[in-house]
Amino acid sequence: MEKSRLETKVGLFVVLGLALLAALLILFSKGTSPFSRTYELRLHASNVGGLKERAGVLLAGVQVGGVSSIQLAEDGKSVTILLNIYKGCKIYRDARFIIEQSGFLGDEYVSIIPTSNAPPVLVSGDEVNCQEPFNLQEVARSASGFIQRIDDTAKKLDDSVTDLRRVVLNEQALNNFSATLHNLRTVSEQAMGTVNEVNALVATNGPQINFAVSNVAFFSQELLRLASSAEVVLATNSTDITAAVKNIESSTEVLKDLLNSVQSGKGLAGTVLEDEQLTTNVQAIANNFAIASSNLNRLGLWHLLWHKEPVPAPPGGTTTTNSSH
Repeated sequence: MEKSRLETKVGLFVVLGLALLAALLILFSKGTSPFSRTYELRLHASNVGGLKERAGVLLAGVQVGGVSSIQLAEDGKSVTILLNIYKGCKIYRDARFIIEQSGFLGDEYVSIIPTSNAPPVLVSGDEVNCQEPFNLQEVARSASGFIQRIDDTAKKLDDSVTDLRRVVLNEQALNNFSATLHNLRTVSEQAMGTVNEVNALVATNGPQINFAVSNVAFFSQELLRLASSAEVVLATNSTDITAAVKNIESSTEVLKDLLNSVQSGKGLAGTVLEDEQLTTNVQAIANNFAIASSNLNRLGLWHLLWHKEPVPAPPGGTTTTNSSH
């Protein structure tokens, strides 16, 4: 009898110990207590990283719930995270949900970061988006690719420096560059000498230069006066100038009509130009006048009147003699 009672006491002690242990596990676990009242939120993320069920949900660093389930979407492109949030905790819709990690190698949890706490408040069954966790491996792969690109760039830069040394910094190019610098120095020295000579010329011929500048200024003033006078003349005689221009135009028209008449054979001049015989006679008379004027200039009027001297005949004629009266 004593033995059965002892076994019963031991069994009750073990049961109470196990119940106490279970209560302590539930109390100090990261998840929510089955006795606490909660509501459910559905998070959608492209990747949950190392997040596990019963992970904590922290609002501003304070645990307000836990992760109850993680489900893969049917299309396999996203993940749905079910959160159990304590009933008395209000989470506004503008809050940010981020999967973070406690420490460098710690467990991951869902962090809720409030912003302006603008209404409405999230209720059970609402769906929100969650920012995926920081992926160290992805960053390492990106850094590796970036380092590879840096290596390629450094290699290209090294090749460019090598080509620059081979093409630009060779001995011939350096000699040419040295000769160019020498020529540039020579030209600069010559230019300085020229400038000094010009300065000396200006210094020694200052009065003459000032006088020339004064003459230029006086000449420009006279030109201005002449232009002003011309403007006054044009302004005061514009009517007469216009009339003179019209008279010139009328004279041009008359001269043009006269030339047209001559070309068409009208009038004396036109008749002379059209009649070949008359033109020949006029030319002969002109030649005779030319010969007579030449003899008059050569012998004199008195000698021609009182002395006999052969007179050159015109072309096609006979020689004549002058007789005294």
